[in-house]
Amino acid sequence: MNNIVLYEPEIPQNTGNIMRTCVATNTKLHLIKPLGFELDDAHLKRSGVNYIDKLNYTVYENFEDFKSKNEGIYYYFTRYGHKPHTSFDYSNSEGKELYFIFGKESTGIPKEILKKDLDHCMRIPMTDNVRALNVSNSVAIVIYEALRQQDYNDLLREEPHKGADYLERED
Repeated sequence: MNNIVLYEPEIPQNTGNIMRTCVATNTKLHLIKPLGFELDDAHLKRSGVNYIDKLNYTVYENFEDFKSKNEGIYYYFTRYGHKPHTSFDYSNSEGKELYFIFGKESTGIPKEILKKDLDHCMRIPMTDNVRALNVSNSVAIVIYEALRQQDYNDLLREEPHKGADYLERED
């Protein structure tokens, strides 16, 4: 299973967008305190639309609490990483849990955490005109790369409500 981890997220709209992405991709969300908002904040619910009730998520007191409860492979996203996110094999043939960890919007993941696992620190390639992409965009890029490598697991490949033949129909 794929997991998105937000280390001390600060902006409710970003977290709401990430919640929606997690529901759409059947990905578990892990939130590490302190959070820069309340989980029942109106902005968070608005960003998550009507999907928050379908979200699989857990909140942790700190990074140590998270690590003590979650075994698997940790991937850290930082603008200081040297490897592109596409350089790893996420096909998960060993059946291990994969954790994609993103830092808080203002300062990222602390250097002390990153230094312990430099081989799994990566960045999404971009120009030098910006420091980083928005975290919700970064999460979407990364989770869809992992899912692409996993052949999208059991995600729907056709729109379920109007039908697979919607574009061909005359109605």
